[in-house]
Amino acid sequence: MKQTKIVASISDRRCDQDFIRKLFFTGMNVVRMNTAHATQDGIRTIVKNVRAVSPHIGIMIDTKGPEVRTTGVDEPLSYKAGDIVKIFGRPEMDSSHDIINVSYRDIAKDVKVGDDMLFDDGELDMKVIECDGPMVVAQVQNDGVLGSHKSVNIPGEHIDLPALTEKDKKNILLAIELDIDFIAHSFVRNADDVKAVQKILDEHHSDIKIISKIENQEGVDNIDEIIEASYGIMIARGDLGIEVPIERIPGIQRNIIRKCVEMRRPVIVATQMLHTMINNPRPTRAEVTDIANAIYYRTDALMLSGETASGKYPVEAVQTMARIAEQAEKDKSRIHEIEAPWEADEHDLRTFLSHTAIDATRKLGVAGIITDSATGQTARNLAAFRGPVPVLAICYKEKTQRWLNLSYGVIPIYQRAQVSAQYMFLAALRMLRQKGYIQDEDKIAYLSGNLSEDSGTTFLEINKVKEVFNRNYEFHLPDVEKLTENNDNVREDER
Repeated sequence: MKQTKIVASISDRRCDQDFIRKLFFTGMNVVRMNTAHATQDGIRTIVKNVRAVSPHIGIMIDTKGPEVRTTGVDEPLSYKAGDIVKIFGRPEMDSSHDIINVSYRDIAKDVKVGDDMLFDDGELDMKVIECDGPMVVAQVQNDGVLGSHKSVNIPGEHIDLPALTEKDKKNILLAIELDIDFIAHSFVRNADDVKAVQKILDEHHSDIKIISKIENQEGVDNIDEIIEASYGIMIARGDLGIEVPIERIPGIQRNIIRKCVEMRRPVIVATQMLHTMINNPRPTRAEVTDIANAIYYRTDALMLSGETASGKYPVEAVQTMARIAEQAEKDKSRIHEIEAPWEADEHDLRTFLSHTAIDATRKLGVAGIITDSATGQTARNLAAFRGPVPVLAICYKEKTQRWLNLSYGVIPIYQRAQVSAQYMFLAALRMLRQKGYIQDEDKIAYLSGNLSEDSGTTFLEINKVKEVFNRNYEFHLPDVEKLTENNDNVREDER
């Protein structure tokens, strides 16, 4: 019954069909694969098993993006506060206790004396005390241990890395081959980083949607242009909490969610949502409050990382998140609603009708909304207006159904071309009634278009549920066969 969507990270070391099925029936909407830890063969296995469980589960793959990591070590390196370490940009060489090599060759050019270099998500802090040619000398600030291929963050500095690594490009091509639904691009700094991924997709005529991960100060500073260039946004609070002062994270999160709602883009809140449940069967009260607050802020989706990828209680984590989401949706106050604006002079009929349908839920007591869609745009508009009732979206493409798995309050279902639209509408209405969303005496709103597939949504109709079933109900929908023939023609503004 929850309206907030759940993204669950899955490892190729634990991705059998029975496991995926349990997560799906418990409340997972999208599977996320982390390429930092999965091989291409492992990714193929995950995709194969997810599709075998259900073609309706969305699949997301991460890129590594412009990140810096340490090189390998024979065994974990232990440090004490005060130790002096030399750091070089030599990705081909392993690291030792006194010499740490990193994947970025020009590291010495982009840091300065006084900078903090944070390793392994901030677990180990070293302060730069000298820069000498290609060598950086740093002093360890706290006791800690450093393993192989750990993250390196330098808060406040611009690291002049390309948007995509060679590994990223190979994984994007693999995503195209496997017809994956979303690419979550890491460490996005500006719109150009998004366009670098989009260029590859366009060259291969792919309709994969880009989710930009906001993980550094540059991404926060350029958030408007990044949202405009992306299908959706992920607030990746792990690296973000290292790159910016940690006390700013709640405000940044709330601001990005607001902007995404206003610009009608799906937004995901990620990282350590139920971190305790990696090793424990119950979350902390702080974690429960964190999830609820993200929903009060109006996020579309929540993401689980290690909780489902490697944790001891993955199914319980999804169950817990789903329960918290359902309760938070009941408890949230309309005082904090975000009004997604629309300009009257733009004469956007689809947006106007979507807004009117949501308005009718409050003024006329409409208990449910049904719409049909080739691109998902009307359903995403309805999601942005954050209505209190479910939106059932009849999709003419399975891909559209999976894309809508990131949109708040939308229940996407796939209609095969050979099924009549009249039958599907009535079946959708019965489904809402059987699941307890609506009753016979309730009102139902219906949005569709009766001109052509290019005209989009052109009308809104409101009826009592029992009247729809009692009468010979008639309406007009676009030519479904023509829609499916042209389903690869996705316009630039619908990405």
